[in-house]
Amino acid sequence: MKDQDIVGDALASVLPQHDRFWFRVPNLLKLNLILLIPLLSSAVAGYDGSLMNSLQSLTEWKDYFGNPTGAVLGVVNAAQSIGSVISLPFIGILSDRIGRRLTLLSGTIVIIIASVIQAASVKYGMFVFARVLVGVGSMLVVQPSPMLITELAYPTHRGKYTSAFWTIYYLGAILASWTSYSTQKHLSSSNWSWRVPSIVQAGFPLIQLIFWCFVPESPRWLIANGRKEEAEVLLARFHTDGDTSHPLIQFEMAEIGRTIEMESLAAETKWSTLVKTPGNRKRTFIAVCVGAFAQWNGVAVVSYYLTLVLDTVGITDSDTQTLINGLLQIFNFIVAGSAALLVDRLGRRTLFLWSAVGMLISFVIWTACSAVFNSTGADALGRTVIAFVFIFYFHYDIAYTPLLLGYPTEIFPYSIRSKGLTVELLSVYSSLIVLSFVTSIALDNIGWHYYIFFCCFDVFVLIITWLAFPETKGYSLEEIAEVFDGPSTVTNGDIFDKEEEFIGKGEHAEHVS
Repeated sequence: MKDQDIVGDALASVLPQHDRFWFRVPNLLKLNLILLIPLLSSAVAGYDGSLMNSLQSLTEWKDYFGNPTGAVLGVVNAAQSIGSVISLPFIGILSDRIGRRLTLLSGTIVIIIASVIQAASVKYGMFVFARVLVGVGSMLVVQPSPMLITELAYPTHRGKYTSAFWTIYYLGAILASWTSYSTQKHLSSSNWSWRVPSIVQAGFPLIQLIFWCFVPESPRWLIANGRKEEAEVLLARFHTDGDTSHPLIQFEMAEIGRTIEMESLAAETKWSTLVKTPGNRKRTFIAVCVGAFAQWNGVAVVSYYLTLVLDTVGITDSDTQTLINGLLQIFNFIVAGSAALLVDRLGRRTLFLWSAVGMLISFVIWTACSAVFNSTGADALGRTVIAFVFIFYFHYDIAYTPLLLGYPTEIFPYSIRSKGLTVELLSVYSSLIVLSFVTSIALDNIGWHYYIFFCCFDVFVLIITWLAFPETKGYSLEEIAEVFDGPSTVTNGDIFDKEEEFIGKGEHAEHVS
């Protein structure tokens, strides 16, 4: 693709012209290697979020903690999400006060400490506490990292990095599942079969900690805190090989200045603005739906309780369960990565609708096969259920991995974007708390009948997606505002709602999608 197709004509006109690939340009190569450090935050979240699914397959873990079931198992699975929800309201403030860089550092330290406590756990309560602490640490690394990436990345690389961010989640999930599989194979008679994966949980944060000193602060944060000269030198160092007089640096400094001005206006915007106008009510409704649908569509059953799902179709061997989990995470990584590359080609609405239809059909077949297996015990039906777990995840991954954060980010104007994303994250993690707690109880008591609820809910997902989710492909941020508020809302670059209240000014294509 041409530069102007990626960043627009204005920004493309001031980009340095290189006669070789970016990885042969020293400053760009160095920048992209550095950005791998915050990019790993998604893998940190993936390991933390997938570990319990793996540990539940280990006989030694179950025996050590008294074979937890029902509410007891639900609490330990919900613990990480509880930690995330508790910390979420404060982390944004922390990131603005001490900077993205120090917030990331604090998160790596918290997860390393939590991993030590988890690996050394001697009581159920100690293990649950460690999981809550992991949830706090996960938010500390996940929240500032997309901002660091967006605010440091070279303009034509920004979209690719931000699209890849949540896809790397599955890299962590792969490590968690295969670590548990290995310990199950080689340490099956020892408590180290679950303590080793708990120790390895500190692996990605430890890598981030080691290389953290190379990660610079966000130039936007520096300017916001009166360090304009540092920001200019930083941008020039990585974007124009040290040339502070280059037109690109002047363009970016001016753009950041406008953004800072909008931030001051956004700080004065009340939370009630999210529901004050029809356009904002629709935006907020979509954000809540995306966050809730990402969990209530049925994925939480497999994400946290694959072991129980496999138990219902007669696959109870620990080796087989951990192997299936490991293969599933590799499959997810490949599908999600491929989908991230297709977002701009196929469009957001197309992917959401495709996902909703595919999840509904696959979950209905999965439920039907589980019901018949429950009556007949036919091995072929058990294998069919496994196949449709993979098919279901395929349709989940094409939309709810690359678009979980990208789509809501696009539809909110700058002045309420942060608040809108906070609402979405609260929707995600509050849903996780409920589902991770309830699912264990439901599967223990009603088995496959629990799946019927998700079949019905996926019909609801499809209807709401069809009626409420507009396409944003091919629109600038200003034009997306027109989709929600009408063409009269954009005049000379100023966006107003229908009551003449200020929503955003001078919005530029500096979005995460």
